[in-house]
Amino acid sequence: MTDRDFSSFVRDVRKRAHVATRELSDSAGVSNPYLQGERGVRRPSGAVLRQLALALRMTTPIMYLRANLAPDNGSATPLAIATDRELTSKQKQTLAEMYEAFVDENERTSSK
Repeated sequence: MTDRDFSSFVRDVRKRAHVATRELSDSAGVSNPYLQGERGVRRPSGAVLRQLALALRMTTPIMYLRANLAPDNGSATPLAIATDRELTSKQKQTLAEMYEAFVDENERTSSK
């Protein structure tokens, strides 16, 4: 997937959710110009993917999958969750949220 494809994906999800670019920018904590489709969202970091997923009410693994990126920490867990055919959407969401909570907790603990 190219940068423009990912940018188009974010724009499409944003429009389906009836969320203005400025509103998404504010809720995700990402600059408005960064989100504008003409520039494309270029190689978003894991933090930006998590923020966009939260603001768009999506699972982080789906954002990683659509961005064609492995997580910053090198873990394949989010992608494995997103692509597991045995899990329901709700189960994927729950697992992704638990995983993100553990990662966030570990980051907070290690930064002390």
